[in-house]
Parts: sequence; C-alpha cells; structure tokens
Amino acid sequence: MSGNSFSDNLRFLRALMARPKNVGAVMPSGPALAAAMAHEIDLSGRGPVLELGPGTGAITAAILAHGVEPARLILVEYDEGFAGALKARFPAVRVIQGDAFDLSRTLRSHDHAPFAAILSGLPLLNFPHAAREKLMEGALAKLAPGAPFIQFSYGLHPPVAAPPGHSVLRAAFVLRNVPPARVWVYRKI
Repeated sequence: MSGNSFSDNLRFLRALMARPKNVGAVMPSGPALAAAMAHEIDLSGRGPVLELGPGTGAITAAILAHGVEPARLILVEYDEGFAGALKARFPAVRVIQGDAFDLSRTLRSHDHAPFAAILSGLPLLNFPHAAREKLMEGALAKLAPGAPFIQFSYGLHPPVAAPPGHSVLRAAFVLRNVPPARVWVYRKI
C-alpha cells in the first residue's frame, strides 16, 4: 500500500488549518497505522463495516486491501470536502456526509446494523469526555456480538474507558506513524 498522495496531504492540511479540532492530527494516518487497524477486522464476520472519520481515506484503503468488499463498507465523514473526495476515490463504497457523534440521526436511512466492525479515525481526545462516552456507547450498541470497535489515538491510555460490560485492549503500538499511535479495540464481554 502506498502512502498518501500529494493532493490528499494538501486537502488534509487545508482542513487542519480551517478546523483543527475536527482533524486532530498533524498528518493523515500512515500506511502502517491504517494496516494495523484493518488487521483487527474479522473477515468472516457478517454485515457491513463502518468507518467513522475517514478523512483522506488512508484507513479506508487499508480496509479494502485487507479484503473487505467495497459494497460492505460505509463511511461517515463530517467534512464536505473530504466526503466529496472519498466518493470520487472510492466510488463503490457508500459515503455519508454526517456527524459520527450523532450516529442515530446520521445513519437513519442508511443503518444496516449490526456492524461486523466499526473503525474510527476520529480525534476523540479533542472532544469533551461526555461526547466521547456518548459516541462510544452509541457505536458499541450497533455492533454484532463480539464485533470490534477499533480506535486509534496518540495518547498513552484509551481515549474512552470501556463502558460497563465491555473491554478495551491495546492491539498495536505503531511506531511507523507520525506521530506514533496506539490501536485500541473495544468489545462486549
């Protein structure tokens, strides 16, 4: 898998300057981080796969390279520019421009839960604790039994504590990313 294209990096930098809280990183996710996240998807799982905050599509590309069929993949992107670029780059993938922090409303006419996996590139640590907990509880409720919610962060600890009845574990520490990142996997116990 190749790295990010110049146009992806330029689009990312424009969004970072316009809305730093929503972007939350200094560079798009690198190929090693994207692959580590995609690796946590069980391809034998039934149902669609949901990606929250795909940005330039680095993780999306890794999900598809991992073997998820494009027709199974649904992307929720808040930024209109990123959403348009994702539709052009991945025409067989369903892209929804909407708010991942209000999944019920965003997925109202597109909801095909339970999901086989949910992957998140959202910069959760940039948002209030209550908003992170609400997002996590809403997302976990949309997963098939045993399916993972996969989140990366740059922090030493998970960006959200595991809600009651769920576990969280560090699945990977990716040094080959700028900055280095951790991949966290949440599951129902």
